[in-house]
Amino acid sequence: MLTRLLLCLCLIALVSQAKAGAWPRQKGSGFASVSVQLSWPQNIQHWIDTQPTDQYRTAYLEYGLTDKLTIGLDIGNSVSGASKSIAFLQYPIRNREKGPKIAFQFGIGQISGEQVVRPGLSLGWGLKKGWLSLDSFMETRTGDGVSDYKLDITWGRNLARDRKLLLQLQTGIQHGDPAFARFAPSLVTPLGKRLKMETGATWGLTGDSSMGVKFGLWTDF
Repeated sequence: MLTRLLLCLCLIALVSQAKAGAWPRQKGSGFASVSVQLSWPQNIQHWIDTQPTDQYRTAYLEYGLTDKLTIGLDIGNSVSGASKSIAFLQYPIRNREKGPKIAFQFGIGQISGEQVVRPGLSLGWGLKKGWLSLDSFMETRTGDGVSDYKLDITWGRNLARDRKLLLQLQTGIQHGDPAFARFAPSLVTPLGKRLKMETGATWGLTGDSSMGVKFGLWTDF
């Protein structure tokens, strides 16, 4: 099963630096990624079989329309786990050499067939051998005004041979449910000049009793 999933990822990526976050894309440059996350209960006694109880797939695209304006697509699963397709624009609020980079994002699209708007704010700091970023979003259904919230905190470190270590804390609040937090470390390894593979794991800390694995492919163009 995992072999088939990885093959699908490769095919998608081939017909398609990490997600920019608060850093604007240069005009004419882009980034694309696909990933799949498979999850199981942390308590093995709750397993019925070895098949994953949850599967989350995502496809992401960014493109620098100008040196300041970035456009993109975010397709896959939302905070609630429902299917989503969001088109967005991102513009830097603060883009100085020193201090944090700050960018505002506004997206529109659908989650589980319902119209949504998704404003977001990203902050990023360049470190000596890596970076630190905070990416926050609010997904609001236009029909009833109900909102879900998400905040991801990522510490990244550049390693030898163009590898990257990512330590991410994923948090969120879905309407009607308690807040959740999960730890998601991963390693990014180059497969060629432009293609990179991400492999990682997830572990629910609070409001999430799952554990899982993650596979992804990144490419710059």
